Amino acid sequence: MSAVLTLKKNEGRLLKAGGAWVFDNEIESILGEYENGDIVIIKDNDGITLGKGFINDNSKIRVRLLSRNADTEIDRKFFRMRVEDAWNFRKSVMNENTEDGLNSLRIIFGEADFLPGLTVDKYNDVLVVQSLAYGIDCFKEVIIEELKDVLKKDGIIIKGVYERSDATVRKKEGMYLHKGFIGEEFDTMVPISENGIKYNVDVVNGQKTGFFLDQKYNRLAMQRLCKSVLGNEENLGGKGTLKVLDCFTHMGTFALNCAYAGATDVTGLDISEFAVSQATENAKTNGLSESAKFRCANVLDELPKLEKEGEKFDIVILDPPAFTKSREATKNAIKGYREINMKGMKLVRDKGFFATCSCSHFMTEELFKQTILQAAKSARKRLKQIEFRTQAPDHPILWAADESYYLKFLIFQVTDEK
Repeated sequence: MSAVLTLKKNEGRLLKAGGAWVFDNEIESILGEYENGDIVIIKDNDGITLGKGFINDNSKIRVRLLSRNADTEIDRKFFRMRVEDAWNFRKSVMNENTEDGLNSLRIIFGEADFLPGLTVDKYNDVLVVQSLAYGIDCFKEVIIEELKDVLKKDGIIIKGVYERSDATVRKKEGMYLHKGFIGEEFDTMVPISENGIKYNVDVVNGQKTGFFLDQKYNRLAMQRLCKSVLGNEENLGGKGTLKVLDCFTHMGTFALNCAYAGATDVTGLDISEFAVSQATENAKTNGLSESAKFRCANVLDELPKLEKEGEKFDIVILDPPAFTKSREATKNAIKGYREINMKGMKLVRDKGFFATCSCSHFMTEELFKQTILQAAKSARKRLKQIEFRTQAPDHPILWAADESYYLKFLIFQVTDEK
């Protein structure tokens, strides 16, 4: 019989509002024996049952909710249901004017798919798994088996699975870092297609699980913007070319979407030589080497140099790494975002376009917008918002689970103050 966890009086507000976590300081008592990873029943202080989830004494997030129905059996059938729901959701939403919507995508997004702590990405015919919670780690292989079978019923044969559970957050769960094959080995340089562009994804050494899938439709938005601008000669100031600067280019994704749309003067910057080499190779694969060029540079240092040299761009794109991964570091992050956005805006020609984003959960939408406005004032620029976007829908935002909403993406037209 499952142990029963009772919350303190007036605690569990996050859980009751629709969240998935119970913190260690919210617990009054636990009756019954259990081991870390076991399923426990959660009750409010007045005895009302709130659901069941797995427990881990090593973590401040003591329990992660699996079901709000305490009568639900957490077994293979349960995980089959969760996996089917996640896949059917993706099939419904990943179709934004692209033929390759299901080629590469996130199939399971942790708490947002009611499988807390688990991420599963699909790259063509390969799955990449990341397990960040002890309890879900105990069920990992069962979930993968069920997922492979669900995909097989839709004619998708998975040739291999690789685990990228090498994020340091696992240490907070009392877990060691791990990466390696689950099952048979395979070629880990995986070809994928996204928005009509081909990439080779290194699932062993790439960032996160190998590729930033969450920006898929934001990249497509920039592709559409480039086509729109190129379709109006007046937008180009009579020069006939579209000049683009893609900062923190990583694998060259935004740059290649712009070049694919017809931009013939695209520069991608990244501090990582490995990233620049990958981006260069991706440009070659797509026949875009003449249009898109990449070089290694510290963006924060490079932008003032370009301004001093009198460079101006029709489009500037900023896709920086998260400047904060904790609430305590948010103040310094604000300064960082303000500085990088100010420097980026200064390089946009009058009536040009500027795309910027934040991938930090702690940099809220309101705070990010305020920071961009401050940067615009410092740069003496006026902003006309064209689009506000978030992460692609294969990374669904679960309301009341704030940690699932992290990516903010804005596109502006920039005008000089006159």
